[in-house]
Amino acid sequence: MRIALILLAIAAILLVALPGIANAQAAAPAAAAPAAAAAPAAAGQPGALDRAMSTIAGNGRPLSLSLQILLLMSLLTVLPSILLMMTSFTRIIIVLSILRQAIGLQQTPPNQVLVGLALFLSLFVMRPVVEQINATAYTPYGNGQISIEEAVSRSGTALHGFMIRQTRETDLRLFANMAGVQRFASREAVPFSILLPAYVTSELKTAFEIGFLIFLPFLIIDIVVSSTLMALGMMMLSPTIVSMPFKLLLFVLVDGWALTMGSLAASFGT
Repeated sequence: MRIALILLAIAAILLVALPGIANAQAAAPAAAAPAAAAAPAAAGQPGALDRAMSTIAGNGRPLSLSLQILLLMSLLTVLPSILLMMTSFTRIIIVLSILRQAIGLQQTPPNQVLVGLALFLSLFVMRPVVEQINATAYTPYGNGQISIEEAVSRSGTALHGFMIRQTRETDLRLFANMAGVQRFASREAVPFSILLPAYVTSELKTAFEIGFLIFLPFLIIDIVVSSTLMALGMMMLSPTIVSMPFKLLLFVLVDGWALTMGSLAASFGT
């Protein structure tokens, strides 16, 4: 039973990436020919993964509640990586960290507060995707209308649509060239093996661009305060200590938290 559950967990993860990988092979038929020859299961006979899934899931019937709980507990080990790499969490937490550094506060707000704020803002940004997964995958699977393979595939399609909209064309082209794929039939045909690194790279670039724009006004305050102290001959007084109240005052006057949260949500098209 333990081996079957492990196989099911691995299959659930692979099923998210398999449709995209298949599309990538279709986009590069010359490179896909050897792989097609080495995959007799696609020619009509079910593969080992299909037979295992059919046996575990009862020929497409929903799993029992106890097996679903065990499967969920097994997938909890990869959920942090999914949360960090496949949602809006990465961009948000980086921007909030840069904002704290720009103000000059090393431990305020604490890391737990920033992570919690980024998590709930990510849930707000990802709400349309979550609703789509619930309507197209979770609810039909709970009603016994589709198999677990189809539910995972539909969930992957919803995440794929969100990620491809936030990924830059240059980053997609970079990793596609590294993978030896020249072009794709459509944006939906981009496999997860290429989309994931391109999405993360694009998110990092966007987060640092937003962080740069946030850092500029606080940097100007630091320069003005430092120049003033130098002109007054107060070189023994740390400019950081003097400028921090002014930066906090500026941030409060412009309603900085609401402005930052709204701008971050708007950057995803929400």
